[in-house]
Amino acid sequence: MDRRKALRNMGLTLGYVVATPTLLSLVQSCKQEKAISWIPTFLSQDAGNNLAHLVDIILPKTDTPSATEVNVHIFIDRFAQEVMEPEQQAIFKMSMGKFLEKVLADSKKETMAELEPADLEPVLAKALKITKEEEVNNMELIASYTEAIKEGKPAELDDELSRFAFANNLRGLTIWGYKSSEYVGENVLAYLPVPGEYIGCGDLNELTQGKAWSI
Repeated sequence: MDRRKALRNMGLTLGYVVATPTLLSLVQSCKQEKAISWIPTFLSQDAGNNLAHLVDIILPKTDTPSATEVNVHIFIDRFAQEVMEPEQQAIFKMSMGKFLEKVLADSKKETMAELEPADLEPVLAKALKITKEEEVNNMELIASYTEAIKEGKPAELDDELSRFAFANNLRGLTIWGYKSSEYVGENVLAYLPVPGEYIGCGDLNELTQGKAWSI
């Protein structure tokens, strides 16, 4: 299945609940920001640059724009800063740090500024290449860790699980941010700027040619 078709059929599956006006405000602010002069608000500059590399590894340019071409990296940084709860922010930074530490060790490079997509891709692929059973177990451990953090209890994730947590979270945020962009909303998903007739039990293939609705 090509990416355009996959995006048309993919629903929102992330564990974040965000009011539509808030999400639209974030998307609009990201659209207005010049990516070439982007200064992250949540991440450091070097971490932000690597975030940009990673989202393009997840969604490279094909028959649709790459993730950075629709400012997904800016969206994720802004979302982390303005929407994530403090414990989610802490987990995101911690897990990204563990991920980048592994990339540095494997690439034998000294600083994040030296990292390139070719250094990042193998670690990302390995973190996500797990069985369904392993994924379920990982998610349970991460949920327990998150709950402990919320309650102020001591908790720790091992390095491998931290890398999975970051990679899995980033993949979901990248797809979500991409689907929320103006280009994808208007040109890939089903788009109806002025709602018309409500059909509660219509066939999706007939009503939108199988596309998911744009926000």
